[in-house]
Amino acid sequence: MASVPLRIEDSLRDDLTGLAGADAARMTLEAWQTEAADSGQTAPVHAMLLALSRFDAVNLAYGETAGDSALVTISQRILHFAEDEFEQGEWLVARLGGGKFLLAVHEACSRERWQWLAEALADAVAHPISDLAGAGNLRLWPRIALMRPAPGEGPALIFDRLAETLEEARGQQGRRIVWSDRGLTVPGRRSALVEAELLEAWNRNEIEVLYQPQVSLLNNAVTGAEALARWQHPELGQIGASQLFAIAERTDHVAQLSRQIAQKALADAANWPNNQRLSLNITPADLAAQNFASDFLAMLRDSGFAADRLTIEITEHTLLSDLERCAASLTHLTDAGVSVSLDDFGAGFCNFRYLKILPLDAIKLDRAMIDGITTDPRDLAVLRGIIAMAKALDLKVVAEGVETEQQREIAAREGCDIYQGYLCAKPLEQDAFLALLV
Repeated sequence: MASVPLRIEDSLRDDLTGLAGADAARMTLEAWQTEAADSGQTAPVHAMLLALSRFDAVNLAYGETAGDSALVTISQRILHFAEDEFEQGEWLVARLGGGKFLLAVHEACSRERWQWLAEALADAVAHPISDLAGAGNLRLWPRIALMRPAPGEGPALIFDRLAETLEEARGQQGRRIVWSDRGLTVPGRRSALVEAELLEAWNRNEIEVLYQPQVSLLNNAVTGAEALARWQHPELGQIGASQLFAIAERTDHVAQLSRQIAQKALADAANWPNNQRLSLNITPADLAAQNFASDFLAMLRDSGFAADRLTIEITEHTLLSDLERCAASLTHLTDAGVSVSLDDFGAGFCNFRYLKILPLDAIKLDRAMIDGITTDPRDLAVLRGIIAMAKALDLKVVAEGVETEQQREIAAREGCDIYQGYLCAKPLEQDAFLALLV
């Protein structure tokens, strides 16, 4: 069964972020546990509470508008992390008030994997947030409490234990991940081992590249796929792309890993039919390299894959360091025929200067932009506005996270060009993707 976020009634959502609120979180945890108890089992529930350190200082220093903007950005990062990492069971992301967020999953998970998920999420949340009103580039450092509830520990006790654990750990310098079983984790012990294993994981064929199909909304034909990395760790199980690159970043291994994934994807795509495109994600480490564009084009030539069939996807935080230099590197690629797409559009507070300076061919709508278009007139109005802007700039629009036929129909009707999501297929191995094309 594919992983699914919980469907939450609008009245139970947090007004600011659109996430589940505290009441919805309590009801969900209770439902999971009740369902298991009725069948004589213990619910495989894991929970983590994330708190943003000194968040009140942001409101005081920059005002509530900047603070609210930061919370919306953080909420989307947590939501995207969950969507990327959980492929089985159910999961929930909720805002419990202020700068506190709950992530809970209803699936079996080892203690080691839950620990690593927390560390990867902390890294994702701590990325700089750009262009907040008067705040420039802002970093918010999270602290996370973890637990696996025991039988009889209901939602109230879960929330209390997690909150108490975070409070106890406030004075523990450098302890950002803590367990609520009265024992704090030992930083570095397991980290060093897994980071070392990553250096050999590629040679052991543990890192695989999957392909999620992208489909034309004009004729419902598959037009290509996005390459996505997964690490099949022999002990921790599947490690998704977000966590994989977080580990790689701690070992200064991001650029090498990204290149390996790109080489594998290009080699695979060279065997695709000529009407199929490949989309590759580009990391901040890639763009930071002085010779990125020339090295990338050399790798592309060696692969035999046509430049005009390749799209590279970039996100806002990829561009934070030096927008003008990033634009020059990307222009070098587009001059050779490569297309550029701005990924996760609408996830945060996009700097519209990107649309003016960067040599973009498309924007890829964040899945949060699609989720509510079937039920919320405001979400539909926002979608229409973004599509109108994109068309005025002669940009294609890709809708990500399409899960229902109704969402697909609306995206097509409103003028999106391509969709990607579980309605067509989850990420597939190379052979399965090719079989889909037959």
